[in-house]
Amino acid sequence: METFTFIVEETAAGERLDKYLAFKMPEYTRSFLQKLLKEERVTAEGKPAKANLRLKASQKIEISIPPAKETAILPEQIPLDILYEDEDLLIVNKPKGMVVHPSAGHTDGTLVNAILYHCKDSLSGINGEIRPGIVHRIDRDTTGSLVVCKNDESHLRVAEQIKAHTMTRVYRGIVSGTMPEAQGRIEGRIGRHPTDRKKMAVLSDSGKPAVTHYKTLTQWKHAAYLEFRLETGRTHQIRVHMAHIGHPLLGDTVYGSSKNPLHLNGQTLHAMTIGLMHPRTNAYLEVTAPLPEYFTDLLQKLNENSG
Repeated sequence: METFTFIVEETAAGERLDKYLAFKMPEYTRSFLQKLLKEERVTAEGKPAKANLRLKASQKIEISIPPAKETAILPEQIPLDILYEDEDLLIVNKPKGMVVHPSAGHTDGTLVNAILYHCKDSLSGINGEIRPGIVHRIDRDTTGSLVVCKNDESHLRVAEQIKAHTMTRVYRGIVSGTMPEAQGRIEGRIGRHPTDRKKMAVLSDSGKPAVTHYKTLTQWKHAAYLEFRLETGRTHQIRVHMAHIGHPLLGDTVYGSSKNPLHLNGQTLHAMTIGLMHPRTNAYLEVTAPLPEYFTDLLQKLNENSG
C-alpha cells in the first residue's frame, strides 16, 4: 500500500476534491481516482471524502493506492506480427477476426492474451492492474497498426497524445458507391445508437465530436478506394461516418447492407499508418502496416472488373 499526503494550498480552496486529485496526480486516470474515492481510500482530515467535497486551505488530504493486481487473463502463445518494438512500445499488425480485449464470448485468443505471453513481466501497472497498456483499439474485423505501451510512463505519454488528437492515424478502406468529391471532411457527433445499443450513430444533440478526413485513391463504377485520416478516434468512427453520408464500407453488415454480395468477412478497413512522438526520446515515430492479402485481392478483383 502506498500513501500520498497533500496539504491544500490557498489557491485550491473551494475546488472540488476530484479535480484537485486529477491535477496533483496526473499519472493516474480520472476513472481510477474516482474508484479510489468510492472505495473510501481518500480521506480529508482523517475522514473518508467524497468526490464533490469543496476543499479548504490547509486541509490534509491522504490517498492510499493499493498494490497493482495481477490480471486474471491468461497468457497465450499466439504469433504476433510485430511492426516495431523497444523497451517502451510494441506496435503490432492486428489480423482480421482477432478481438483486442477479452470479453463475454471472447475469453481467449485475443490480442491481450498474446501480448501477455510476449511481454511477460514488462507491462503497464497503471490504474491498479497489471495489464498490457493498450491505449486505443481497433474493431475485431479491422486490420492493422495498434500501439501497446510496456510501462506506465509510456502509457501516460501516449494517452496524452491521443487525448490531444496529435497522433497520426491513417486508414485505408473500400466503400460502396461513387464519391461526389475527390476528398472531403466529415464532421458529426458520435454516440450510442438511440434504439440499437450495440451500434453507434451520428447524433445531433449528444455524443462526442468526431472528424474524419477522406481522399479518394481509386473510383470504380460501384465502389471507391479511400484513404482516411482521423482527427478524433471515436468508437466505429470511420464506419459510422461513411454510412452516415451514404457510402458504407464494403462488407460492413452492421452499418451497411446485410446482403454482402462479395462474401466479405467484415468491413474492408485497415489501420495502415500510425505516428506518434516516442514517449522516451520525444522523436517522431511512424510505422506502416502493409495491406492484408484479402484487401489486395479485392483491389485486384475490382480493378479487373472495371476493365
